[in-house]
Amino acid sequence: MGDSSINEYWNAFLSSLPPTSPYFGRSFLTEKFGDTPDLVDELGGLVVKGIKTAACSALWEWEAEGHFLPHLGMVSIVLNGQDLPLCIIEITEVYVCRFKAVDQDFAQAEGNYSIAYWREVNKKLFSRSLPKIGKEFTEEMPLVCVLFKVIHK
Repeated sequence: MGDSSINEYWNAFLSSLPPTSPYFGRSFLTEKFGDTPDLVDELGGLVVKGIKTAACSALWEWEAEGHFLPHLGMVSIVLNGQDLPLCIIEITEVYVCRFKAVDQDFAQAEGNYSIAYWREVNKKLFSRSLPKIGKEFTEEMPLVCVLFKVIHK
């Protein structure tokens, strides 16, 4: 799906709102959760269903890519594994914490996971992604944790 189609999706969202909506004039990002098309589809489906209301990423990746950190009120169009829009989310909370400090509440918000399962799958994910930026997984590594809500699907 090209940028024009994503813009059409955004414009369809805006056209569903009253003219006084605070979303007019705001920018948005596109986002995928996961690092393979199948995982992106699985996690995107959980977002649409309202089961996944949180996500995390390594602070080191944000720094290496030179991107600004997510912020309260940031809006994203969530894409599936084929780059098609699934829904629009808005960030409701952002904080940085160590991997080892992530708790059961956050694991639950990431997809209804136990903390043990969350730690296992995220250790594997970060062990795959961090070497690309010259880093290695550690339980002390800083994570950017976000909570969000679906505002359009």
